[in-house]
Amino acid sequence: MELGFFIILFFIFGIGLLVLNIITSVWAYRDAVRKGRSTAYSLVVLIATLFFPLVGLIVYLIIRND
Repeated sequence: MELGFFIILFFIFGIGLLVLNIITSVWAYRDAVRKGRSTAYSLVVLIATLFFPLVGLIVYLIIRND
């Protein structure tokens, strides 16, 4: 019975991470568009943050030029 609880907890945690990844990727895309970057650049940012969530977001935050 305890194993089922941990499996459900694991799935909820995984779904939460997936939702967080999607939210941060959309934010990075919208931020790139808002800063006047090209569409191609914005799509690269979106794909990079979707497939490499932590590294992609950190790299984008470093190169975004506030």
